[in-house]
Amino acid sequence: MTVTTEAASGTAAATDSQQMTHRQVMEALSGLLLGLFVAVLSSTVVSNALPHILADLHGGQSAYTWVITAALLSLTASTPIWGKLSDLVSKKLLLQIALVIYIGTSALAGLSQNTGELIACRALQGIGAGGVVALGQICLAAMVPARERGRYSGYFGAVFALATIGGPLIGGVIVDTPWLGWRWCFYVGIPFALIAILVVQRTLKLPVVKRRAKIDYLGAVVITASVSLLMIWITLAGKNYAWLSWQTAAMVGGGLLLGALAVVIEHRAAEPIIPPGLFRYRTVTLAALASVLVGVGMYGATTFLSQYFQLARAKSPTVAGLMTLPMILGLAVSSAVAGRLITKYGKWKAYLVSGTALLAVGFGLLGTARADTDYVLLSVYMAITGVGLGLTSQNLVLAVQNTVPRHELGAASSVVTFFRTMGGAMGVSALGALMTNKVGHYLAENLAAAHVPASPAASGGGIPDLSKLPAPIVPLVTDAFGHGVGTVFLWAAPFAALAFVTVLFIRETALKTTTQEG
Repeated sequence: MTVTTEAASGTAAATDSQQMTHRQVMEALSGLLLGLFVAVLSSTVVSNALPHILADLHGGQSAYTWVITAALLSLTASTPIWGKLSDLVSKKLLLQIALVIYIGTSALAGLSQNTGELIACRALQGIGAGGVVALGQICLAAMVPARERGRYSGYFGAVFALATIGGPLIGGVIVDTPWLGWRWCFYVGIPFALIAILVVQRTLKLPVVKRRAKIDYLGAVVITASVSLLMIWITLAGKNYAWLSWQTAAMVGGGLLLGALAVVIEHRAAEPIIPPGLFRYRTVTLAALASVLVGVGMYGATTFLSQYFQLARAKSPTVAGLMTLPMILGLAVSSAVAGRLITKYGKWKAYLVSGTALLAVGFGLLGTARADTDYVLLSVYMAITGVGLGLTSQNLVLAVQNTVPRHELGAASSVVTFFRTMGGAMGVSALGALMTNKVGHYLAENLAAAHVPASPAASGGGIPDLSKLPAPIVPLVTDAFGHGVGTVFLWAAPFAALAFVTVLFIRETALKTTTQEG
């Protein structure tokens, strides 16, 4: 089979990219950045709205976790597939397909009538978002040499921050506006996606060559099945069945067996989805491990910030979004500044080391949060966490892109995203289960201490509407959620600390100065 491909080592590609001015690159990036905004918006816009959404659809804490986990799960499973396809077929076409998938699934999510439908639509939405996120970095690598990539990666970080700022605020305003309703949380991104498709079509010009290639469909299916089974186990264990049970043995054993089978398939495949040869590079292996650890904290801990501000501090969705600004501004500023400094001096490892260290410190400090913690202190803790995230996520991708040859850029870039989102899905599932347990425990203690009869709310399985609770009960509930969310951050801190140790062993190499090098 002959396919059209832009993955090339051709001189024309390198020459064409080298002749691009900053303005031309920015015009080409405009569509990619808009697409990234849409993809990030799809997850953040629901964060502050979820308590209202699930109250309307009669969902509990487990549904809250699943709505987020479903999107992360499909994003995780599809990322290496998008990455590998980008080495075989048109990157522009793939990006536009991913945006079309996002548009269709967003419309369906907005029409959901129950939590099951919403979770299914979120899973499909994650496939499109995964393609947009992965392909944005891959297209950037195809256009800009590694030495110059830092400054443009900074733009990616800034847009990520903007979507993270705008998402909760937009979602909060939507659910606080009676004539809109929560369904517009899913409709709001569709116009942006349509504009992104048009902008990409007009501005993204990548060189095209042809070569014969085979797509590893079997590997894609087995990898997806392995990851999905392990993610489902983490989500259900401890609630639907005991951690030590035959269900756990069956699902973990099955997931590991499928993982081993995937390794065998990938070694034999002509065009593997995740090329095993990538892990011959020390930087790729260490960056993949660090990405898992960063993902656990980044997705798993920050997911519950909106619950903290709404349920522990009794704030509206809009105000809850505004209160997370210190973390998001820290991420945006650090990402942009680090990108420019990397371009100027060509050094990147120091940012990974300091970023993971700050991430561990930030999570540890947030672990002390309670319902009555002073907001000034919380702002400092969130800012430290945001700076850590800004210095870490984009630069792990840069380190890997600087290591591998040009024809493996797509697969290598998606490997980092794959492991980061896999860690994130695990973090959301495991930390969500932990929070459910801890909130129920602390609430039961509070009720007993206040001599209030136990109620279904004491199980921690529901998301309460504070405005409908009796006034004497409200402080007992907010205290339980404040303590529970603090525990989640405290458990996330060791994962960031392990990421710090991991990046210490990454060997820094000079950034490449041409796209032909990678």
